[in-house]
Amino acid sequence: MTRGRRAEIQREASRIRAQCQRDGHTQERIVTTLRTALPELTALEAWRLALGWSRPQAIREVAAVYRTDGLLPAGLTPAMLCRYEHGQEEPGDEYRLMISRAYGARPDQLALETRCLWCSTCASPPPLHYGQHQREETITDRKAPMTTASGLPAIRESVQWAVLDAPEGSPAVVTLAEAAVEHYALNYSKHPPAVLLEEVRGTRNLLSTAVAAADRETAQGLRRQVGWLSALLGNLAYHLDDRAGARTHLTLAGALGESTQEPALTAWTSGALAMVATARKDWNHARRHAEYGLQHAPEGLRRAQLLGWALLPTLAALKRAPEADDVVSESDEIMRSATEMPGRFGYDRAEHRLHVAEAHLTLERYDRAADVAHESLAAAPAHTPGWVAATLVLALAEARDAPDQAAGRALEVLDLIPPARLRATARTRLTRLGCLLTTTTAGPGAELAERLRALPAPIRTDGTAA
Repeated sequence: MTRGRRAEIQREASRIRAQCQRDGHTQERIVTTLRTALPELTALEAWRLALGWSRPQAIREVAAVYRTDGLLPAGLTPAMLCRYEHGQEEPGDEYRLMISRAYGARPDQLALETRCLWCSTCASPPPLHYGQHQREETITDRKAPMTTASGLPAIRESVQWAVLDAPEGSPAVVTLAEAAVEHYALNYSKHPPAVLLEEVRGTRNLLSTAVAAADRETAQGLRRQVGWLSALLGNLAYHLDDRAGARTHLTLAGALGESTQEPALTAWTSGALAMVATARKDWNHARRHAEYGLQHAPEGLRRAQLLGWALLPTLAALKRAPEADDVVSESDEIMRSATEMPGRFGYDRAEHRLHVAEAHLTLERYDRAADVAHESLAAAPAHTPGWVAATLVLALAEARDAPDQAAGRALEVLDLIPPARLRATARTRLTRLGCLLTTTTAGPGAELAERLRALPAPIRTDGTAA
């Protein structure tokens, strides 16, 4: 293709995209229109042009996906992307997945289907299937990309093999357990809570079989990781609206944190117990848990986390505004000066601003709550649980003066997030918003009320996940 023809295609694509956007077309329809008018375009190139991105901008968006996962961006270049777009070279499975995520498209929409791992022509389903409860996340045909969800059970299986190899435990088993905890914690938001809970529970059970036969030092290391896994189970139970289960797991995690002399675990678990107590409006216990956690929290982000996540909500609920403002000031200063990365069970700007926004909301400072919620929303990756939380807190702040706008934000969440991925905290915020908008008899508010009535519970009456 000549340089002149490429420039002509770029101009025509820009014109078509602008017209389609004015007509309110979806992204997929814009791509179809582009490829009909410009048959030279491949699906991958057409999708990029439909987004209005240059190749350098597309590469920046792919790099952002890597950073969202806590990874260093890979070495994708404009020349490589050009070759992918023109069929001169095929990207590997990792690039297929990351490009698809950056573009907001399925791999098949970009003609980036992953090739069969077994043979070049096989179209049958894979020989291993990890259960019907994982249907949302599990690979069910040969053309789906490898994902962290499809690899999730493999983490547990690796731990199982390590325990089979050393039933009495070993330093290698401890190291593998630490890696498993790291994986579950860093990828916590990528999986529906019910799915992740089952995997974490299975891994904890495997480790418990090795503790009894292990020597003292190995047993200490294994018990420490069982404590972190129990902390994860407590958080997952809370997000499934099982508060009694959350208290049980978190209490065990706290005890193991004490007995293994792991202050970070003790501190984090105390913060989580404060969160559970806050949810049931037990302010005295919430404050005691928060203050105990602060006694054990290491300096830096851990302390900011205990201040913002555990103590601040309690002070706001008790209407102790000056003390709440002092906590915000201290935690803000830590967040400005901290040099460490959030890491395992971490705390970042998006989450911190979320808790500050909620405190202002509780203190009925609606304008300040909305301003800070906007900051949290800007810092949270789109469509993650943090994005959902910030969107709904912003909607709650707007509900009094802009009810239709607030309802519209909630409807966007319900449109984009499957029920299985809605945490109990998000459901609680949605319920609160629905109550604030009960006087609305038409428009977005009425639609939200209807959608909330139809929303399935996180746990069915038979105990299975929705």
